Amino acid sequence: MAGLLANFRNTMIVSFVLSLILVGGYAAHNGGLDTTFWTAAFRWLHTFFGILWIGLLYYFNFVQIRKMPEIPAELKPGVTKYIAPEALFWFRYAALATWVMGVILAISRGYFVQAMTLGAMDGFVVPQHTFIGVGMWLATIMFFNVWVFIWPAQKIALGIVEGDADAKAAAGRKAMLFSRTNTLLSVPMLVTMTMNQTMFG
Repeated sequence: MAGLLANFRNTMIVSFVLSLILVGGYAAHNGGLDTTFWTAAFRWLHTFFGILWIGLLYYFNFVQIRKMPEIPAELKPGVTKYIAPEALFWFRYAALATWVMGVILAISRGYFVQAMTLGAMDGFVVPQHTFIGVGMWLATIMFFNVWVFIWPAQKIALGIVEGDADAKAAAGRKAMLFSRTNTLLSVPMLVTMTMNQTMFG
């Protein structure tokens, strides 16, 4: 068992195999692969990728950005050359997968257009469409920030793309500010994503 857990790839393979067995159990209980089943499957994937995305966002803001100034200069390359690029890979693709799964989930549940118009399509009389729409727009802004502002700036700040010391400093600050913007937006976004399901089903 220790050999399995010592290898991250094998740990995740076994985790997903166990998950797929459970997914198969839900399919069998449901009596087939109908819309209800696929909605549930997309919600699982949306949640998994969302935890990965927001978890890394919180790691960057709760830990890395705050503690970097305290790290001795000779140790910082350990973070900037090894940890940050790897974390940013998972961060940006988790953001992409979360957003895509969320769109698929909204379409499969039949409220994508209503939510994206914040309930205007219903004359603003269906509050769940307005609330989940706010959450979807917040998540969309956050996803946009990751790919359009944070990742391009981080490539300069980390030296993946060439830039002088001033350019790296400016890029690092830009990445931090957009990352903090996403942190600010994340908590109200999570309110809508979690409370909507309980309040309105």
